[in-house]
Amino acid sequence: MHEIPLGKPTEYADEYAPELLFAVARSGARDAAGIGPDLPFAGSDIWNAWELTWLDESGKPVVATGTITVDAGSPNIVESKSLKLYLNSFAMTRYPSADEVSALIAKDLSQVAGSDIMVSIKTATDSTSDSIVEFPGTCIDELQIPAPPYHVDPGLLRCGDDTICEALHSHLLRSNCPVTNQPDMGSILIDYTGPTIDRSSLLQYIISFRQHNDFHEACVERIFLDLKERCSPETLTVYARYNRRGGLDINPFRTDTNESPDNLRLWRQ
Repeated sequence: MHEIPLGKPTEYADEYAPELLFAVARSGARDAAGIGPDLPFAGSDIWNAWELTWLDESGKPVVATGTITVDAGSPNIVESKSLKLYLNSFAMTRYPSADEVSALIAKDLSQVAGSDIMVSIKTATDSTSDSIVEFPGTCIDELQIPAPPYHVDPGLLRCGDDTICEALHSHLLRSNCPVTNQPDMGSILIDYTGPTIDRSSLLQYIISFRQHNDFHEACVERIFLDLKERCSPETLTVYARYNRRGGLDINPFRTDTNESPDNLRLWRQ
């Protein structure tokens, strides 16, 4: 693999270039978090690509959106800038159908991720507008809280004795790219059954990621682990929907249930 493209001057290929893709091993962040090969969660990462285009057989442009689903058990993630450059490389290449483009992207990304990846494409002729929805449950953003620290501190989390089943969400999640330090902003859902999580402490904890440097997927996995360790929920799902950057949004979903994520579209997406 070539060197990681993040933070470097960029030349945009305008013809199909799978060599642009760059793998990032999940093991780096997981080893640091104490996650072994037997994962304590299941889930997936949903990537939405909003700027996909290629040429049909006559040379006329086709525009589309793509949804890429990566299993959380894959050895690697695909570095986001390399994915953007790779998708841009389709712009001046001719293909007979969207199905061929979808199959080619799935093949290339599966090779990089080390696991089968699902890809679906919607063109302007077969797409309907996705409605903007809200995360389920209660938004905790209006709570009055003490000034939180801006470094991750799981010690902030507090839990009560009563057992409850509830969904809480916040739009105040912010972390930073570990390579470029660019901010990644998003919304996060905590859906659990177990001892009551103190809402003020949860909001402080979420805000404590504000200057934390890590990839989207690693942030969600750390939140999952910290909640498991500090609050001992019987069941737990953590789902983050990040704002798009470079025409891509990344949405990690981690759970210890049999749930699977809906590809929601929130108000900032």
